Amino acid sequence: MKARVYVMPKAGVLDPQGKAIGHALEGLGFTGVKEVRAGKVIELDLAETDPAKAKAAAEDMARRLLANTVIESFRVEIA
Repeated sequence: MKARVYVMPKAGVLDPQGKAIGHALEGLGFTGVKEVRAGKVIELDLAETDPAKAKAAAEDMARRLLANTVIESFRVEIA
């Protein structure tokens, strides 16, 4: 079973990568972009066949390793 973990900086946390992307887009002539937040997507291929158990396992992985929950939020999708 595939699980996707989406990790993003929490609101109010400085995002230098997002700022750099926003500045680069502006330099390329793109207008109207007010804010850019950069995150990551982690795709897991799990042996678990029960969607609820797979989601619970992926959420535990995110809490313990994949996301720094002090400054990042995450969400898990089962594909």
